[in-house]
Amino acid sequence: MKCGRAQKSRLSLQELLYYSIETIETGNKNLSQPDLTSNETQLLQESINSNTKTTNIRLRQGEYQHDLAKQIASFQLELKFPNVKDLTRKLYGEQETNKAQFIRKIQTVLKKMEKSDIIRILPKNKPWELQRYALTSFKFQDVDKNLVTLATPQQLEQTQNLLNPLLSTNQKSIHTTKPSYIKTKILTLAFIIIVSYTAVLWALLQPIINLTIFVPAFYIAVACSLILGKILSQK
Repeated sequence: MKCGRAQKSRLSLQELLYYSIETIETGNKNLSQPDLTSNETQLLQESINSNTKTTNIRLRQGEYQHDLAKQIASFQLELKFPNVKDLTRKLYGEQETNKAQFIRKIQTVLKKMEKSDIIRILPKNKPWELQRYALTSFKFQDVDKNLVTLATPQQLEQTQNLLNPLLSTNQKSIHTTKPSYIKTKILTLAFIIIVSYTAVLWALLQPIINLTIFVPAFYIAVACSLILGKILSQK
């Protein structure tokens, strides 16, 4: 019974610590907050405003590069950035999406498109997530001098109308939400430090030190203390 209670307590403590770390990483977002970051909205705006870009690969209809670019455009027009499985599922179906070899093939094509400045790879929100992709423009001239247009003026206008409120919100948030965000981050870090050091002291007071609690709690406490110190020094 004691062993079971200790294990349950250990899991609860670790879950609390990891949840607190995740709160910091996500910035304590609420459901009303836009899904797109300011960098992502800016990237969408740049792709809409971009002139025709010259690329050194072929974008012929029916080939992988063209189909992928067209599908990324359809996502982007809805203010979304797809990953490789989103694209594969839309273009080739669920069965191909579950084939690791085919996914690697599509990723190779996407990497080639990135090197040719057709798309950009966005930073991951979480380390375990798949990379997401964004077009650098909706108009290209490929290596065969063919003009490739991935969206009509009407579609771009509709997307711009969807984007304008987000751009306005991001501009306002620079002046209104940053102080409260920093305050929330400081309080969250302080809470994690207290919980972590409490876990360290609890582990030290046991007849046998439980390293599965002591080591993670100690490192989390030290890391959060350094982060907190850095934030306070910048204020």
